[in-house]
Amino acid sequence: MAEVLVLADVVDGAVGKPTFELLTIANRLGSPVAIVAGNASSEIVEKLGSYGASTVLTSDDEVLASVTAGVVTLLESVVAARSPIAVLLASTAQGKEIAGRLGVRLDAGVLTDAVDVVASDGGVVVEQSVFGGSTVVHARATRGVPIITVRPNSVTPVESPVSPAVEAVSVAVEGQHAKVISQAAAAVGGRPGLTEASVVVAGGRGVGAAEKFALIEELADVLSAAVGASRAATDAGWYPHAAQVGQTGVTVAPQLYIACGISGAIQHRAGMQTAKTIVAINKDAEAPIFELADFGVVGDLHVVVPQLIDEIRKRKG
Repeated sequence: MAEVLVLADVVDGAVGKPTFELLTIANRLGSPVAIVAGNASSEIVEKLGSYGASTVLTSDDEVLASVTAGVVTLLESVVAARSPIAVLLASTAQGKEIAGRLGVRLDAGVLTDAVDVVASDGGVVVEQSVFGGSTVVHARATRGVPIITVRPNSVTPVESPVSPAVEAVSVAVEGQHAKVISQAAAAVGGRPGLTEASVVVAGGRGVGAAEKFALIEELADVLSAAVGASRAATDAGWYPHAAQVGQTGVTVAPQLYIACGISGAIQHRAGMQTAKTIVAINKDAEAPIFELADFGVVGDLHVVVPQLIDEIRKRKG
C-alpha cells in the first residue's frame, strides 16, 4: 500500500488535533506515516497510532523541532527514502512555510488550504475553497510528490487504532538558520482554540458594544465553543483582533458555526462558509448571512440568545 507522510504538530508534548485530521485523510489514501521532528514519547507514539499511523518516524535531535530548515531537511530525506504518494501538513503559518520550502527543495507541486484530499488514478486530487470561498476547485500537482496543507477542521478525525512501528531518523542541518526559541498556545481561557474548535460562536456589529460580548461568551461556554468576531466588531475594539474570522483574519471550518449579529459580508463569509452547519441570528431579514445559513432566526440577538442559552441548559440537565 502506498505511503502518505504526515508531519505531526507537537507542542509541549501534546499532539494537536489537526494532526489527527491529517492522519484520517492519509488513512483513506494509503498507509499513514507520521513524522515527529524531535523526540517522540511513548504517549505521542500511542496517540498517533490510535488514528492510524502505521509507522512513526522520530528523531532525538531537538534542533529539528526548533529550526524550520531542519524540519524541511528531514522531510526531504524521508521523501527521498520512502517515495510517498503525498505529504500532508496542517495549513498553519508554519505548515505553509515548511510546504513552500519543501516544494522548492523537491521541485514538487504545493497545494495549500485544502478542505479535502481524495485518491485518483494512482495519485491524489485536492479540493480547495478559493476566491474568498465563492468557488470550489479540484486540483492536482503536475510534478513531483504533492505537498499539501490541509485547513484545520476540514474533516472529522476518525480513530483507527494500530500499533505503529517506530523508526529513528537522523539528518544533518548545516549552516546557520533562524531558530524558534519558544512557542505557546494563545491564551483562550477555558475555551478551545478558534481554529481547532468544533463549535464557534461569533459576534458582529449587531452585538452593539464590547461589554455585550459577554452574552456571546456565555453562549459559547454552554456549548464548549470558541468565540469569534467579525471584522466590524474587532475594528470597533469590541473584541481582540486575534478572534477575527474572515478573509483578513482566521479561517475556521467547525462542525457548527453560530453567527450572532453578523451581516455576512463576503470578507467574513470567506473565513467560515466551509463550516458543516451554519446558524444565523440577525434582526435584518435581508442580511446576506441568511443566504449561507442552514438555519436562520430573524430577531434581536439580545432576545434570542438568552432564550437559546436557557434552552440548552435545560436540555443538558
